[in-house]
Amino acid sequence: MKKTVRDFDLKDKKVIIRVDFNVPIKDGEITDDNRIRESLKTINYCLDNGASVILLSHLGRIKEESDKAKNSLEPVSFRLSELLGKEVIFVDETRGDLLDNEVANLSSGEVLLVQNTRYEDLDGKKESGNDPELGKYWASLGDIFINDAFGTAHRAHASNVGIASNLDSGIGFLIEKELNNLSIAIDNPKIPFTVILGGSKVSDKIGVIENLVTKCDYLLIGGGMAYTFLKAKGYNIGKSLLDSESLDFCKKMMDEYSDKIILPVDSVNGKDINDDTEVTETSVSDIKSDEIGLDIGLKTVMLFKEYLEKSKVVVWNGPVGYSEIDKFSNGTKELLYILSKCDCDTIIGGGDTAAAAINFGYKDAFTHISTGGGASLELLEGKKLPGIECIQDRK
Repeated sequence: MKKTVRDFDLKDKKVIIRVDFNVPIKDGEITDDNRIRESLKTINYCLDNGASVILLSHLGRIKEESDKAKNSLEPVSFRLSELLGKEVIFVDETRGDLLDNEVANLSSGEVLLVQNTRYEDLDGKKESGNDPELGKYWASLGDIFINDAFGTAHRAHASNVGIASNLDSGIGFLIEKELNNLSIAIDNPKIPFTVILGGSKVSDKIGVIENLVTKCDYLLIGGGMAYTFLKAKGYNIGKSLLDSESLDFCKKMMDEYSDKIILPVDSVNGKDINDDTEVTETSVSDIKSDEIGLDIGLKTVMLFKEYLEKSKVVVWNGPVGYSEIDKFSNGTKELLYILSKCDCDTIIGGGDTAAAAINFGYKDAFTHISTGGGASLELLEGKKLPGIECIQDRK
């Protein structure tokens, strides 16, 4: 059992919290502040218990100097200030005299947000490469480290593993919630246990398939990856997404688990991936050579519904269609609606699936919507997460 923020005396301490403020920003405006809101419980707990708070987060990817301006955390500091109802001190640097002085002058009850940790990646990927000197420097800014960024817990970065290697550490309420809810599917789930897997490439989810197919009762496959399975079964998939290197794997899985793996029986197709393309809905055996399969059809929705309605636990990772385009979002929308009415524990994996659930109005309809796509995926694979493994154990 890992230490949590509750295990520390926080009064008059400087608490460094690694949060996940990797939010979408368009024209300087945050379009979805869910990840910021999810951090509030831990931040407020620290403030209420007499601490000052130093926040670290990444935003986007920084590969060249021009990436910095569009990935500044300054807009996040404004939104966080509104949500907390107090000033958030924003320091537009990741290290140096300005940051040192602001931290030194920080009083109990105050909040400071450091600029995007990935600015450090411009100089030899010091953040994402877990540079030990950088981790030690960031650790020197505080007395206690709390990791509450589940979205990066599957990565060993200077801002999580690096700091925890040099400071007393625990997890925050968000990571605790993620682990507790994901354990519903990982540790002896109630049966029938059903997994929906979508998304694009089979190769991205081989580990998840291998791990979960032995545990689940049914594995419903949609999205782009379904067409590789259908190709492996001998169907013509036209110009649909094909992960050719995974064909043998798909054949092997279908041979060994034919009673568990459920594939689409119909497909919504377009000749191009855009709003203007002509749409057809056909049996999976009738996809034309110039068509791209982009969603599951109504017969597949009804087929999947049969399995979902008798399930006690459902885990869903990856949309079952190209849900960013309205014409190809119906399969994902219909399954969300069906699951919202089911009497079962439903865990929605992070990333695109979580975004779809929230955007289509189902934010509060399920047991849990994860904030971390990659992290939840690796947990479902049975892997250990470096950002959590580095945290001190409770004695």
